[in-house]
Amino acid sequence: MSAAPLLEIEGISKSFGGVVAVDNCSMTIREGTVVGLIGPNGAGKSSVIDLVSGFERPERGSVRFAGVEVVGKRPDAISRMGLIRTFQTPREWRDLSVIDNVRVGHSDLKRETIWRSLRFGHSMRREEDAETEELRVLMTHYRLDGVRNDRAVGLSGGQKRLLEFARIAAAKPRLTILDEPMGGVNPVLGERIGEAIRELKKAGSTVVVVEHNLPFIERTCDEVVVMDLGSVIAQGPFAELRDNKRVVDAYLGNDDE
Repeated sequence: MSAAPLLEIEGISKSFGGVVAVDNCSMTIREGTVVGLIGPNGAGKSSVIDLVSGFERPERGSVRFAGVEVVGKRPDAISRMGLIRTFQTPREWRDLSVIDNVRVGHSDLKRETIWRSLRFGHSMRREEDAETEELRVLMTHYRLDGVRNDRAVGLSGGQKRLLEFARIAAAKPRLTILDEPMGGVNPVLGERIGEAIRELKKAGSTVVVVEHNLPFIERTCDEVVVMDLGSVIAQGPFAELRDNKRVVDAYLGNDDE
């Protein structure tokens, strides 16, 4: 029996300056899967991510996350529901230390209230001790322990990418959308990113990966959604899409891919 749908996108559309970026787009992401979102440049992939995560609002259509309509919600509200996204260029709090960047992902704002601090001081200190130990483990796991107290602005590009995954792991999201995680990384880091995605899935997070690196998509993803001209043209296992003429014509058959 297939997993229940976690993200349901139905008929969303969006134009920018008269140019249609997303055109009656629909797709379903099942819980517990790793799904690749591919398509040629200008297919609408990044626009869909913005619409799902609340950075843009569709002109029509529906986006349901875990059965809840999220169209009209702010990005921070959607994030607190357990849906987080990354950007093509890693974003960090530049003036915070590396470990504090990860701590931000771990924070539970409901827990951090003055009232709770006064009433449950001892239990909160125990929770904070456990949090600190978890952060230490993440620092070691993502090879950031040696720079844990350095300002994040001084990290290399590869370290910033690893910091991004450490922060995701700390946040324990229900759905993670990764926007071109392989962009500009070397093969060794690419392998580590693949491992990190599999670890997110094992920890219970559904993952959507927007990526142009097709061998990486084939190795990493359970299934693939293909977009072209703002719409979904196919969805299924990568092997099956090789024989889909529409997909081949739109993307897989391009010489430059």
